[in-house]
Amino acid sequence: MNALTVTHLAKAFGGVKAVADVSFALRKGEFLALIGPNGAGKTTCFNMLSGHLKPDSGSVKLGDTELVGLSPRKIWRLGVGRTFQITETFVSMTVRENVQMALISHNRRTLSFATRATRLYREEAAALLARVDMASQAERPAAELAYGDLKRLELAIALAHAPTVLLMDEPTAGMAPSERLALMALVSSIVREEGVSVLFTEHDMDVVFTHADRILVLNRGTLIAEGSGPEIRANPLVQEVYLGGGSVFSAGHADA
Repeated sequence: MNALTVTHLAKAFGGVKAVADVSFALRKGEFLALIGPNGAGKTTCFNMLSGHLKPDSGSVKLGDTELVGLSPRKIWRLGVGRTFQITETFVSMTVRENVQMALISHNRRTLSFATRATRLYREEAAALLARVDMASQAERPAAELAYGDLKRLELAIALAHAPTVLLMDEPTAGMAPSERLALMALVSSIVREEGVSVLFTEHDMDVVFTHADRILVLNRGTLIAEGSGPEIRANPLVQEVYLGGGSVFSAGHADA
C-alpha cells in the first residue's frame, strides 16, 4: 500500500490553473522530490495535501483515509507532518523547550498549575535533539540559532509528532551548500531507519539528485515527468522547461 495517493488533484485561482489533474503516489519509506520552475504549482500542491487549501477536485488518501475536506490539524493528527520554507519555532524558548512543547501537543497533555511544561518529556526531547545532531545546543534560546540549526530544530519538532508522512517545502532554503547536503543526508537516514515517507520540494538540484529515490517534475500546474535521477536528467521536455534545451541540473542550478 502507498503511504500517500494523490489522484486528479486540481486547483484554480480565477482563470489561472495552479494545479491541473495531478496524480502520483508516495510509497512507504520513499524519499520523493517534487521539482519545477518558479510558479509551477508546488506550494499550492503542498497546501492541498496538508489541508491548508481545499482542492477544486481530486483525492488525497493517507493509506485508505481520505484527507480532502479535513482540517490541517486533523490531517496532522493522522500522521502527516510538515516543515515550511520559513522556519516556525518559539524564539523565546530554548531548543529543548521547543521540542518539549511539540511532544506535549502530540501526547495531548493538559497542564495544571502544579505541572510545569519544562518537566515533561525531557528525555524524549533529548533523544530527538540527538537524532538531529542538536543535543549540544539544547539549552540555547532558539532566537540565537544559526539558520541551518533552526532547520534542524524544525525537523526535530516535526518528528516529535511521529509522522508516517512528512511534507518538506524547500527544507534547505537559505542554507549554505554544505549545510543543504548535510541536512538532507540526515533526513535521508531518518527515512531509511524509521520508515517515514517524505515528499519534498527543493531548488538545489545537487540535493535532489543525491538523495531522492524518485523525482516528479511539475510545470504550469501539470505533472510532466516522473522517474529516477538519470531518467529525469535525460528527459528532453524537462530540459526544455528548465533551460530552453540547454544542459540542466548542473551543480546548484535551476529553481524549484
